[in-house]
Amino acid sequence: MVSDDIIGKCWQCGHDLTRADYGREADCPGCHKPTRVCRNCRMYAPGRPNDCLEPMAEAVQDKERANFCEHFDPSEQPVDGSPETDQDALLKAAEALFKI
Repeated sequence: MVSDDIIGKCWQCGHDLTRADYGREADCPGCHKPTRVCRNCRMYAPGRPNDCLEPMAEAVQDKERANFCEHFDPSEQPVDGSPETDQDALLKAAEALFKI
């Protein structure tokens, strides 16, 4: 089901989310994980201070738990939570060359 109201995807399962799915107490209809979390935010940036692009954001310890961050902005495509090193990227590229 595709809708013009879909503004993002769940960080856990990739389920399409609408604006109504991002409430403070809302959970993903697909996997029932919280949706208003750092991992679902456009500002989430693993490896940055506080893993956030917003320098004034309060520190959030659990990036997968609902929070009250006033800078929350739903991400169209959530970012993987683990920062990838150059070595990881090179290894993935090498493995992709030899996939059958």
